[in-house]
Amino acid sequence: MSAQRGPLVVAVDGPSGSGKSSVCRQVAARLGLAYLDTGAMYRAATWWCLDQGVDLTDGAAVSATVHAMVLELDLNPRAPSFAVHGRDVGRAIRAGGISAVVSHVATNLDVRADLGARQRAVVEVERGPGGFSEGRGVVVEGRDITTVIAPDADVRVLLTASEEARLARRARELHGTADAAAVAATRDQVVRRDAQDSTVVEFRTAADGVVTVDSSDLDLEQTVEAVLAVVRRETGQQP
Repeated sequence: MSAQRGPLVVAVDGPSGSGKSSVCRQVAARLGLAYLDTGAMYRAATWWCLDQGVDLTDGAAVSATVHAMVLELDLNPRAPSFAVHGRDVGRAIRAGGISAVVSHVATNLDVRADLGARQRAVVEVERGPGGFSEGRGVVVEGRDITTVIAPDADVRVLLTASEEARLARRARELHGTADAAAVAATRDQVVRRDAQDSTVVEFRTAADGVVTVDSSDLDLEQTVEAVLAVVRRETGQQP
């Protein structure tokens, strides 16, 4: 990896339930960087299509609706927010109903091209003109960040975990418990969404130059520290 020239760009990919959002928010906050959750952009697009009465199986209609979507982002890692046409959708896009259908939008290649261009624009702004100063730097996470959106990031990480660990985490997030019933209720959402999304992007195997962090046996703080250790190593910083 080339020497860091300016504001730091950290790219993180991984499957559902690997802890990307919680970990990346903390990493961004500790490093003083902006934070971009690209998965939330697809959720916001899904919410907007549903709000507009668009049939999510109509690819052309979905694409046209997303192209016209006005999306405003606050990249503060301590309080990230999303607004669509001036309406705060931060809570609405986390609803189970959105999770169940977001893959219809996320696997639309035209939508991916549109939102991907917006994501790259954010990265370039936070990187700073010419790669120097001005920008804050950014931690950006999602499915195709290390390979498509920011393949030249200073640090590229695949954050993964065993299916068992991922299901337990998502069950606790959605149901407040990881008992057998909660895990069973969560399985279809996690496994099916990963399978659907993997038809358009590879996010379960690290590409060349991408460092894998397995959080299966780590808690949140340990995972944050593991990612920060990768950042220090990849940028030549002292522990």
